[in-house]
Amino acid sequence: MLKIAFHPIYKHPLPEGHRFPMEKYDLLPQQLLHEGTCSEDNFFKPERPNDKYILAVHEPEYYYDLLNITLDQRAARKIGFPLSEVLVERERLITDGTLKATEYALQNGIAMNIAGGTHHAYTNRGEAFCMLNDQAIGARYLQAKGMSKKILIVDLDVHQGNGTAEIFKNDKSVYTFSMHGKSNYPFKKEQSDLDIALDNDINDKDYLKILKSTLPRIIDMQNPDFIFYLCGVDVIASDKLGKLGMTINGCKERDRFVLQQCKNNNIPVMCSMGGGYSPDIKTIVDAHANTFRLAQEIFF
Repeated sequence: MLKIAFHPIYKHPLPEGHRFPMEKYDLLPQQLLHEGTCSEDNFFKPERPNDKYILAVHEPEYYYDLLNITLDQRAARKIGFPLSEVLVERERLITDGTLKATEYALQNGIAMNIAGGTHHAYTNRGEAFCMLNDQAIGARYLQAKGMSKKILIVDLDVHQGNGTAEIFKNDKSVYTFSMHGKSNYPFKKEQSDLDIALDNDINDKDYLKILKSTLPRIIDMQNPDFIFYLCGVDVIASDKLGKLGMTINGCKERDRFVLQQCKNNNIPVMCSMGGGYSPDIKTIVDAHANTFRLAQEIFF
């Protein structure tokens, strides 16, 4: 059975006028239930994680400043959210959703988190709506538990996974692959194990050609025993924070290819949703829902 992390705190409201579309975290599970892609049994509720897993990635001073809401103003501004105890608790629960989803993925082939993909969080700071790097923490969790030796992180959000790249820059046990917009945030990129920077307005055909010629080669060379997939839908042309030219169908075909590669190679995959900022919330929800529809179709 497909297991999906979701907690009501995911949809925590932000001040009026904030550009981050928190409502998608409420509407997406509703849509999946309404259309019959999922039932209530597919969802599980994250809890507060053990701090030791977070501290395996993030520096204690940074993490405890988050918990105590004592980050200096400059560091807090880089995160982009108005910090609060509830918002930090939300980030911790998202992280636990990813940790538990890794174990469900090992059991069932795939598991998902309605939120997550917080790839701009570094070891010692947060940026761009990201405070704790859920997939990096998930990777360290698997290694600490002896459940994985070689991990591949496939980051297809429109923005480079700069925090993830920094965290694993000297670690050969985790291979980081980021395929992102060349002229998108972050404007100063970190170095992943493999970065592919895409030109503005790239279309479905060209995007998929690059992906299909790259991902199988990485899998063959690295031979991972676990994959984290960051499947942001901010690659579509209507996205306010993206500059690529993909359609919703092209984004769906991207997800189909990645998930099918995991299935064909018998590699468990954990998916975090990442970004999506189109003006029409229906577009965001439909694009994200495609990933869950494909997970059910390919794995179950």
